Amino acid sequence: MDWQNMMSLSLQSALGPSAVIYCLAAIGLNVHFGYTGLLNFGQAGFMAVAGYAMASIVTTWGLSLWLGVVVGLLLTVVLALLLGVPTLRLRADYLAIVTIAAAEIIRQTVGSVTLLEYFGGQDGLTGFNDSFRSLNPYSGRIGIPGVVTWSSYDAWVMTVGWLLVALSCLVVWLLMRSPWGRVLKSIREDEDAVRSLGKNVYAYKMQSLIIGGIFGALAGFITAFRSAAINPSFFATDITFYAYTVLLIGGAARVFGPVVGAIIFWFLLTFLGLFFDSATNGANPLIPDWIMTNTQASLIRFIFLGLGLMLLMIFRPQGIFGDRRELAIDAR
Repeated sequence: MDWQNMMSLSLQSALGPSAVIYCLAAIGLNVHFGYTGLLNFGQAGFMAVAGYAMASIVTTWGLSLWLGVVVGLLLTVVLALLLGVPTLRLRADYLAIVTIAAAEIIRQTVGSVTLLEYFGGQDGLTGFNDSFRSLNPYSGRIGIPGVVTWSSYDAWVMTVGWLLVALSCLVVWLLMRSPWGRVLKSIREDEDAVRSLGKNVYAYKMQSLIIGGIFGALAGFITAFRSAAINPSFFATDITFYAYTVLLIGGAARVFGPVVGAIIFWFLLTFLGLFFDSATNGANPLIPDWIMTNTQASLIRFIFLGLGLMLLMIFRPQGIFGDRRELAIDAR
């Protein structure tokens, strides 16, 4: 069993573009769930709207990539308003139902045959990232030879992605230290008390939904850039739940919780997959066929991660860096 190769590939995933995407998505959920107590189960919908807006502006309409980025951000704000207006005055579970349904509606709509000429159907869109690729300052493989390396394009996506993560963490840190951020945390604890002090709880919730959605939009842009393509399968419902896993591992209502959670999640997911694949291969496998086949090994990593998450929620529900006092969420 090649432990060095397994560690190298795991580290490559832990710091790579996929970790960036889930980190940005989890930062948005941290604003929604960690700081405000909003149950948004449709972060993938915000990602899809932004990613498809950017890609279609270039591919379908022949306009600038940067205009597509602006349009994607604006449409994300519109989506937040459409979801928030009918639900934020109601119980938190109504927002959860609406957001998860909206995300799936968006995914099915952009993949439909009716809109094939605009969004490419199930095949999606390609050829929209030339302007982004032309800015790539790297050549050859980048990294530490013998330890971890990435292609020049992946390194460029990572550079932009981690810079966006750093900027997003700074913005969240500044917002949550402000009076506005303290009101959000008060709403999470007891929105009736906040309302009794004359604060417009509905407006604060809407602002939180918009800001967290914008962070989700950034994740959608990086999703499109990572593969130089975009299609509906990139925005399945499990994307949102993985982002919640990342948030819960690192710790909700902590600025760097999503960052640590994303790195740990992707390291473990890759390492466990490589370990069980190696353990069930070869002439004399470490794990015999009567216990586990190679086909089953590709799925066992999710069982172990799920078990680990269950134990974390039992013995440290606040996550690695979280504070147990931050869990007092009033979902009314």
